[in-house]
Amino acid sequence: MTFSESGPVPSQGNIAQQIFWYTAFTADMVKPGLPVVNADGTPKWRMAPSPVGPYWEKGMKKGYQDVGSWTFLKSTPEKQKLAAWLYAQFVTSKTVSLKKTIVGLTPIRESDINSQAMTDMAPKLGGLVEFYRSPARTEWSPTGTNVPDYPRLAQLWWSNIAAAASGEKTPQQALDNLAKEQDAIMTRLERSRCNRYAARK
Repeated sequence: MTFSESGPVPSQGNIAQQIFWYTAFTADMVKPGLPVVNADGTPKWRMAPSPVGPYWEKGMKKGYQDVGSWTFLKSTPEKQKLAAWLYAQFVTSKTVSLKKTIVGLTPIRESDINSQAMTDMAPKLGGLVEFYRSPARTEWSPTGTNVPDYPRLAQLWWSNIAAAASGEKTPQQALDNLAKEQDAIMTRLERSRCNRYAARK
């Protein structure tokens, strides 16, 4: 099972608790007719605050969210770069952003989460709106700088965690191997970036 395939699994009604939650999962949990949705469209489930472990201390973050970012390459011709900048402004504008929030349930603006539309939808979203309007949101960190080559690194996470979950490796062995493989990829990425920089100079 891939990460994308795992999102809708809780909506089948066979899972009592899910410890990690992407806001993007919400859309798959609120469709009419699902085992986890009441006849009136309200969910049978609720989102709860992120749990913490024994290592947690006051002031530490309790989770993270993928707020994303935009990347404009220096090598892009000026005309295309300006077009890309206009597109970025368009898709993050208030009206477009609100529409994307209503459909995908991944708000990026204060105005999205505080809109009347989200107030009206709140009873059917299991606590999503209440979370984003509460101080609990500040206990999640934004992603910050995007992870370089996320798809390639994500493959390593899933394969190594699967090895630990299946018992093929101990958790320590799986995490040690994950760290080793990640370091190798990050080293190659760093070397590639340095080579490109040297070539431009």
